[in-house]
Amino acid sequence: MTQYLEFEKPLAEIEGKAEELRALARANEEMDVEKEAAALDKKAADMLVDLYKNLTPWRKCQVARHPDRPHCKNYIDALFTEYTPLAGDRNFADDHAVMGGLARFNDQPVVVIGQEKGNDTKSRIERNFGMARPEGYRKAIRLMELADKFGLPVIALVDTPGAYPGKGAEERGQSEAIARATEKCLQLGVPMISIIIGEGGSGGAVAFASANKVAMLDHSVYSVISPEGCASILWKDAEKMREAAEALRLTAQDLYKLGVIDQIIPEPMGGAQRDPQAAITAVGKAIQSMLTPLSKMAPKALIADRRKKFLDIGSKGLAA
Repeated sequence: MTQYLEFEKPLAEIEGKAEELRALARANEEMDVEKEAAALDKKAADMLVDLYKNLTPWRKCQVARHPDRPHCKNYIDALFTEYTPLAGDRNFADDHAVMGGLARFNDQPVVVIGQEKGNDTKSRIERNFGMARPEGYRKAIRLMELADKFGLPVIALVDTPGAYPGKGAEERGQSEAIARATEKCLQLGVPMISIIIGEGGSGGAVAFASANKVAMLDHSVYSVISPEGCASILWKDAEKMREAAEALRLTAQDLYKLGVIDQIIPEPMGGAQRDPQAAITAVGKAIQSMLTPLSKMAPKALIADRRKKFLDIGSKGLAA
């Protein structure tokens, strides 16, 4: 069953009426409703285009968080073969919010890592809603070290509201683990590509996205803080999240203009949740287009390229 966002309610009514007509026709074969249903379908398709033509930053946040968007596991299952998951940080525990291991991408050996939110109540609790603890970032560091040792490109899939802020995580060195993971990204002598597939929240995302190339799906978001968190701090009112989303410049379009990301990956009309396979295919093509030139670069050139990329951030403005 399609889950509709708040701003999609008018669309839900039209698509619901079309489905009701078809249900009546299925119950009574003598009824011919296809003409009326087709008219409603066209009206719904036109409305969908209008709704998604100029999404506000807050609406982009809502789409990025849609529960039906393909998640990290979906991308790994569809795009990678011979995936062998590796678990644990060899220190404390295995964090199920972070998944990763050895795999092949278009028959090229790689290491893939990512944050997994889960797709139902049980898996979301198990995955901690994609919010990694210190052991998750230390697992990612271990996988990146493995990739560097054997000369394997690293593909990172970012989808997290942010690092887990719980007391235990802080006691086990959450900020240190994030900093070490970010540092390890910058030190890699192999190609690293990061894709923001949904939410890119705070340092929890940066720890996986300090890469040679960073791309975002069209309706994903990437920000230092959530709009609700920003509104709570600045205005003491989480309901001002719409204003905060505007101010944060968290959309793929703004971040591309600012030079924070390198590529925007188009989504199907209505968002990745309406056609997950099309979104996954687009991400696969984007990874290949970025990986091919990077694979020809020497380790020192890759490190220098990554260093220059991040030192240059801030040199562009939105008017540039």
